[in-house]
Amino acid sequence: MDFTKEKQRASAWFWQLRDEIVAAFEALEDSHAVGPLSEAAPGRFEMTETRRASEDGGDAGGGLMSVMRGGRVFEKVGVNVSEVHGHLGEAAQRAMAARGVPGMADDPAFWASGISLVAHMQNPHCPAVHMNTRMFWTPHAWWFGGGSDLNPCIEYAEDTAHFHQTQQAYLDPHGTGIYPELKAWADEYFYIPHRGRARGVGGIFMDDRNSGDWRADFALTQDIGRAFLPAFAPLIETRRVQDWSDADKDAQLVHRGLYAEYNLVYDRGTKFGLATGHDANAVLMSLPPMAKWI
Repeated sequence: MDFTKEKQRASAWFWQLRDEIVAAFEALEDSHAVGPLSEAAPGRFEMTETRRASEDGGDAGGGLMSVMRGGRVFEKVGVNVSEVHGHLGEAAQRAMAARGVPGMADDPAFWASGISLVAHMQNPHCPAVHMNTRMFWTPHAWWFGGGSDLNPCIEYAEDTAHFHQTQQAYLDPHGTGIYPELKAWADEYFYIPHRGRARGVGGIFMDDRNSGDWRADFALTQDIGRAFLPAFAPLIETRRVQDWSDADKDAQLVHRGLYAEYNLVYDRGTKFGLATGHDANAVLMSLPPMAKWI
């Protein structure tokens, strides 16, 4: 099962989505904002190439890490895209086998490509957000995964409704049961057991998606990505001009502590990236620039 053309097509899509999101986020930076950096120059992404550490010192692929820090709207936002390959280590093989991925003992070769982003905002009224989509391949299997979830520290019911309704509108053409399934999966996946609560207000999530129809699964993955900007950007357009207090900022920093705890303790993507030798700075890009614990 080679899937060369399919892998190329998926990787090209992730890069295209990355370009669209980076352009949209820089456009938000050009718009008016409030706060101590409102008169500063608009923030811009800094690009850094990343490489995966291979087992034998050869080429194992890499990607592009795009990070903006200290913007007028975004305090820290990273948009990473990658295409990596090689052989899974023993720990990763066991983890994949435990999830039902076939053939790990016979051939641990893999290929993976995807886009991942996390945005932490200056204004506490603007919600933080996460999105990723990815394709994973082995000689015996392939699947897609990803989703997006909203993480406000100050919750607005209308923002949560818009985020979910937009995602549902993009997913319903793939079957009216898809959105409820992926929403329930996100509610379970983004839960923090030791805190007894979710890290945000949910969204959509899927993993190990292989219906047997590659084109259909890829189309669903694309629409998860396409839904992101219409679901998120209007919220920032509305909230970026609201005044905030020191108490609001303090609440934001405390809420970011939840985000950091989840990503370091539970997030499967963080664990996989570090275990398979991907650039640690790119893997940990999701962590907020500042956080606070009570």
